[in-house]
Amino acid sequence: MYKKVVIFFCFILFIKCSDTSNLENCIRSVANVNLVTDLNNPELINAQVPGGFAELSGGFKNSGIILFNTNGTDFVAFDRFCPQTDCDVPMIFENRLLRCTCDDSTYSLDFGGAPQTDGFECPAIEYKVTRIGSTIRISNF
Repeated sequence: MYKKVVIFFCFILFIKCSDTSNLENCIRSVANVNLVTDLNNPELINAQVPGGFAELSGGFKNSGIILFNTNGTDFVAFDRFCPQTDCDVPMIFENRLLRCTCDDSTYSLDFGGAPQTDGFECPAIEYKVTRIGSTIRISNF
């Protein structure tokens, strides 16, 4: 019982101590994104398997969107726009991370686009993915 109480208080301290004031400067909302496609589309063949992905057009400043198959049935989608800097080069996808070549920052697809580079706070822009059968809808609303 004592162990649970200590863990609970540590968790509360962690939440209270986290400072999110700098996140107000992060890009949160972009123009409406509503992309509907089919997994049977030849461009998405690689995204049909767990760990597979596809690069789609669209997104913020037309940087592109990464559609990533997390486990065979679930998908996540992230904008390839580098969230930290004014960079015109789309992020590249490598080893389950998005990497911004302008500042060499990385963002994890496994953790909601969270930055993996010290000193970076803005996450990658994530889109909502809805799957019905083989139809995939990527949107931000």
